[in-house]
Amino acid sequence: MKYLLMIYVNPSVMAELSEEDQKEVFAAHERFGALTSEAGELVGFAALDAPEATATVRVRDGVPAVTDGPYVEAKEFLAGYYVVDAVTPERAHELAALIPDARYTAIEVRPLVNSSGSAN
Repeated sequence: MKYLLMIYVNPSVMAELSEEDQKEVFAAHERFGALTSEAGELVGFAALDAPEATATVRVRDGVPAVTDGPYVEAKEFLAGYYVVDAVTPERAHELAALIPDARYTAIEVRPLVNSSGSAN
């Protein structure tokens, strides 16, 4: 089954890390990508830009309106994600725990469903 591992970041927590610790977070992401790729579990990944670069689109009465910023204001924001193919939910949780950001904020694990509504 495929899982979306969503990485949430709190900028103030990350700003408190030393430059060396921040570099280690990025290096750990590279190791995580290599590990899951070699195991055949990595489906894809992406890093997302900061919330300040976000636009939110709403359509009301057929008229689209675009506003700057994320849908909701929060201290933590979605900074990136991995899509993995894990044999069990427990394995997906294990993989999420290997993502370095889990030490500082949170990784949300959500099963993916296809367009017919059944699990992948």
